[in-house]
Amino acid sequence: MHLLDANVLITAHNLYYPIGRFPEFWDWLVHMGEAGEIKVPVEILEEITEGSEIGRWLSEADNFSALRLDEDVDPALVQAVIEKYAPDLNDAEIIEIGRDPFLIAYAMAHRAERTVVTVEASKPTAKRANRRIPDVCNDLDVRWCNSFEMMTTLNFTTGWRSRI
Repeated sequence: MHLLDANVLITAHNLYYPIGRFPEFWDWLVHMGEAGEIKVPVEILEEITEGSEIGRWLSEADNFSALRLDEDVDPALVQAVIEKYAPDLNDAEIIEIGRDPFLIAYAMAHRAERTVVTVEASKPTAKRANRRIPDVCNDLDVRWCNSFEMMTTLNFTTGWRSRI
């Protein structure tokens, strides 16, 4: 299962696959969500503003329920992730990190079956709240990839419907 960061959806819409121009991509995401191949934790879905085009798309039909990861996070795993940023983060740093620890914690819960998907690039020299998802995942032995690697693994093409 691929667990998407909000930036995957936001970047796809803003740079590569605008919802109105490439509905095949967005339909594919829903199809993969229904198949259990792609999910988004509710904490991550909450980062997408309701007034945005992606927020409106999520509220259509069954898009939200198809993509939502339907489970509760283990608070101990979230804390373990936060400690990889730094064990003594202040309140401002925790706000800066946002919901990323939840995303990684869900993947940690089932390491062998889950991969975090993010558009963030690794930056091993970053410290504390500036650490990147790929580097925290590496520290915790959690698999991660970028959007294009996920699409290759899951065989996305604009003709995907003809193959199902």
